[in-house]
Amino acid sequence: MSLADSLKKLNDFDINDLDINNAGIWPAPVKAIVALIVFGLILGGAYWFFIKDQYAQLERVEQQEQELKQTYETKAYQVANLDTFKQQMEEMQETFGALVRQLPSETEVPGLLEDITNTALGSGLSLQEVALQPEQQRDFYSELPINIRVSGSYHELASFVSSVAGLPRIVTLHDLTIKPTGGDGDQLDMQVVARTYRYRAGE
Repeated sequence: MSLADSLKKLNDFDINDLDINNAGIWPAPVKAIVALIVFGLILGGAYWFFIKDQYAQLERVEQQEQELKQTYETKAYQVANLDTFKQQMEEMQETFGALVRQLPSETEVPGLLEDITNTALGSGLSLQEVALQPEQQRDFYSELPINIRVSGSYHELASFVSSVAGLPRIVTLHDLTIKPTGGDGDQLDMQVVARTYRYRAGE
C-alpha cells in the first residue's frame, strides 16, 4: 500500500469507529499513532514511578559527595598543618602559664597589699584605706577585690594609677571615682576597687 493510500484511509477514518475488539482491522496509521501513545504513556509511567526517584536519589548522593569533599579538605588541611597547630598550642600553654604565674597565691596577697600601700605613699598620696574584700569565685579563678581610698593632687593620683598598672602581679582597677576634698588647693579624693586574681587549679 502506498503512502498516499494510507493517508487517504486515515483521512476517511472516523475515530468514532474505533473498537478495541477490532483493533486488528484498524488502518496502519491509526495503529502506529495508538502504539506511539501507548509507548509514551509507558515511558511517562516509567519515569514517574522509577526514574524520578532515581534522580532524587542521585541529587542526594551528589550533595553528600560535596559534603564529604568539604570534610576531606578540612581534615586534609588540619593534617597538613598539624605540626603548626601543635607549636601554636605549646606557645599558648606557655603564655597561659606565664599569665597564671602573675596571679597571686593566697600567701602573696599580704605582700600585694603592701606593694599597693608603698605605691600610694611613694606617689605622695595620703592613704586612707586599703581593705581586702571577700573573695569572688569564677569558673577557674577567683577575684580578690581591694577597696582603696587615697587623696592627693591630680598628678599624684595619675602616678599612683600608672604604678599600680605596672606591678608585677595582674591588678585591674574598677569603679574609679574622683572628687574634690572640699578644702582649699588642688587636693582630690579618689576611691577605686583594685581587683587581683587567683588561679583555682584543682579546687
